Amino acid sequence: MTELQVPIVPSRTDRVQRAIGLEYFTITYNILEGLVSVVLGGIASSIALIGFGLDSFVESLSGLVVLWRFRCEAQGRREHATLESRALRYVGWSFILLSTYIGVESIRKLWLQEQPDPSPLGILLAVLSLIVMPVLAHKKYQTGKALDSAAMLGDSKQTLACSLLSVALLLGLSLNAAFGWWWADPIAGLAMVPWLLKEGREALSGKACSQ
Repeated sequence: MTELQVPIVPSRTDRVQRAIGLEYFTITYNILEGLVSVVLGGIASSIALIGFGLDSFVESLSGLVVLWRFRCEAQGRREHATLESRALRYVGWSFILLSTYIGVESIRKLWLQEQPDPSPLGILLAVLSLIVMPVLAHKKYQTGKALDSAAMLGDSKQTLACSLLSVALLLGLSLNAAFGWWWADPIAGLAMVPWLLKEGREALSGKACSQ
């Protein structure tokens, strides 16, 4: 007679450690991605690439905030509601500030008709982000649900935003490289703004946990 196998359910401590590990990866990857993107964007004069790089830095900031929140819990601090609320505010404002910069700079480039150079390396960077970010966002979402953490869920949506911004970046860079459509680059930047504003408002209002 065989014994029934009882599935092992991860404890909250295990899930918190998983969240911490995901945030360490997020911070490291996005700092590297942001540096490369901003440098390539500066070389090509591409607002889409620069905006994408700045989004990576903002996501690193978001990751630091959420990492701080879970490290506090791992160290025994129990004021979860206060930590969640503070972390969500930081995540929300990071969205708002980034959307403002990208919007203003994109409009300026359209107005002045500043034409970016093609960036094959930027295209490769966008493709890499499209591979990495959806997987990372899914893992964060699962962990956030398991921990009932609005801050982690909000951060997962910011990671998802990065993958969606990669689509806009890839389209803008590809159209400019293939057809010389210089305006596709700032238009790609503007396409990022509505998503970023929406997510910023939801994080500031505390709605991230219900999405």
